Amino acid sequence: MKNLFPVVLLILFAFSAHSQQLPFRLEELTAPDFIKAVEKSSKTCILPIGVFEKHGPHLPLGTDLFIAREFALRAAEKEYTVVYPWYYFSQINEAKHQPGTIAYSPELIWKALQETLNELARNGFDKIIIVNGHGGNNAFLNFFGMAQLSERRSYSLYWFQPTDDPEVAKKAEELTQHDPSNAHAGNEESSVIKAIVPEVVHLERAGQQSGIDQERLKNLSNVYTGIWWYAKYPNHYGGIGTKANAQAGELLINSTVTQLIKMIQDVKKDEVVPALQKQFFDESENPLKTKQ
Repeated sequence: MKNLFPVVLLILFAFSAHSQQLPFRLEELTAPDFIKAVEKSSKTCILPIGVFEKHGPHLPLGTDLFIAREFALRAAEKEYTVVYPWYYFSQINEAKHQPGTIAYSPELIWKALQETLNELARNGFDKIIIVNGHGGNNAFLNFFGMAQLSERRSYSLYWFQPTDDPEVAKKAEELTQHDPSNAHAGNEESSVIKAIVPEVVHLERAGQQSGIDQERLKNLSNVYTGIWWYAKYPNHYGGIGTKANAQAGELLINSTVTQLIKMIQDVKKDEVVPALQKQFFDESENPLKTKQ
């Protein structure tokens, strides 16, 4: 028993140290700990954005939410950053014909996102990273990002945009199947969700509906129309998810999270964007004095 005493102390010390670790999930922080978290994160916060929408017949409505926050949480575990809870005020008008879609008005999603950023900045964060899990947000976030220049901001906004690793994609495909579309609830997205929350994935249903591009706008060239996604994928399913698996999903997740960790580190050190923003806003207040 005497020889076990140092071991017991070591275990108790390890447990105590673990229990005293500062949470990086915003919702788990106490108010006093929030102050510490802002400083420990170098005043950096991640806002993971998703939506509630159909993902074929086999994946959960919250697929994009699961994915965006999983990326953020895994990265924050390696590079301390405060992670905002699930954020689902997103652009999803293209799926309003499908059950379970929660589509807020364009005015509301704009205002909600702007006020969320304002509140994060008011609470001490001066660098905010958006991790987006929903492809339907791409045009919205691009415009929203440009619109940040409409008035002086006390924070800098960064949007994480990972690149696909061809070797990782190839390995994932070898573990699963070839998916020519792979656009929405297809092979890769299904594998990622299988790795994150396998209990809410129903691959046996993946073949019940078609995820093939219907090509209903092929008579039009050099044209953009808002109905394009519905024209291609009316089932809100783009791809083949029947043979997805968690092993392939982990490969894809790790590749993205590695990039996100590097981005967080770069953003924390970044002095260029804040300085350029200040210069831009200063010059915008009196453009006639801007050097020509």
